[in-house]
Amino acid sequence: MELDVARIRSGYPALAEGFVHFDGAGGTQPAAAVIDAIAATMRTAVSNRGTAFAPARRSGEIVAAARAAVADLVGGRPDGVVFGPSATALTYLVARTLAQGWGPGDEVVVSRLDHDANVRPWVQTGATIRWADVDLATGELPVEQYRDLIGPRTRLVALTAASNATGAVPAVREIADLAHAAGALTYVDGVHATAHRPTDVAALGADFYVTSAYKWSGPHYAAVVADPATWAPLEPVKLIPSPSTTPDRFEYGTLSFELLAGVTAAVDHLAALSPLAPAALDRRARLTASMTAVTAYENALTDRLLAGLSDIDGVSILAAPAGRCPTVSFRLDGRPPAETARILGEQNICVSSGDYYAAEYFEAAGLRDTGGAVRASIYHYNTASEIDRLLDALS
Repeated sequence: MELDVARIRSGYPALAEGFVHFDGAGGTQPAAAVIDAIAATMRTAVSNRGTAFAPARRSGEIVAAARAAVADLVGGRPDGVVFGPSATALTYLVARTLAQGWGPGDEVVVSRLDHDANVRPWVQTGATIRWADVDLATGELPVEQYRDLIGPRTRLVALTAASNATGAVPAVREIADLAHAAGALTYVDGVHATAHRPTDVAALGADFYVTSAYKWSGPHYAAVVADPATWAPLEPVKLIPSPSTTPDRFEYGTLSFELLAGVTAAVDHLAALSPLAPAALDRRARLTASMTAVTAYENALTDRLLAGLSDIDGVSILAAPAGRCPTVSFRLDGRPPAETARILGEQNICVSSGDYYAAEYFEAAGLRDTGGAVRASIYHYNTASEIDRLLDALS
């Protein structure tokens, strides 16, 4: 095993309370280094960005460090990293800005697998919407349908890098190649995927890639990453005195410097997870090594969970995608999912219930009106004994 999970868990103060956290898809617990970085920044003289005095220069350094950290995490460029309060807010920003250049009949392809944050902002642009459907048996997003959905009027294809409902990992690169062949852009929701596997935006073919730090041990802050050349022609609605440079002109108001310090600390924390990621390597290489180890560890826990669920009478697993992220949705013996989550919660086992904002998927599956499902989402601080505790409680 490449991860020292006992060491890793000791770096999460919240775990000392004794709760079993299978709710990482809704937000992970913050690492101690993140908490310390935020607190240290708030104890330090930091002013709004400028050059005349040290506290103003310090805030600029915090922003630059955070851009570099996120760029290392996803394989982008620091000058293409735009920060904002949430993935939802950033997607609305990009959608509104791109739509200024669209006309009647222009099309956007969205999927019924996605979190609504990568659906509704595009629907609300007024573009003609074309829907990619989910294979309900596997929970996956078939690629072939995109050959019919993408055409000469397609301006953008929005899809997820990993489903927060089924754990499915779509063939993003194949779909992106189809979009690019038609002259369309891609907007990839990496909120769920980034926490569980190495990320390379260029390899994915993602023109825009959005991620949220609180899904990978960081604070509640988000970033959308694109090549600076992709940002260059876009003109967001903004205040007259605000910067006109990229990426600053896409960031409304004063950034949260303390949270950005936490973002950098979270990336550094991820880079140090695996002992096979020595400090002599650059951060991008250490991140790749650590996240590769995370994927293998979480996959083993997911296999243990799936095998155990299959042995419990009355449990139905919603989908069986291949190569899934460590996220499993299920229902127990016809019980309302909220009731299952409540009973588990009384045993200090934290799972989600409902549609988790994957509204289109649960609507297509015919489950949204009956409460959706229960979701167990595994993170690298979970253990085999916690999997067994969940299975025993369900039994």
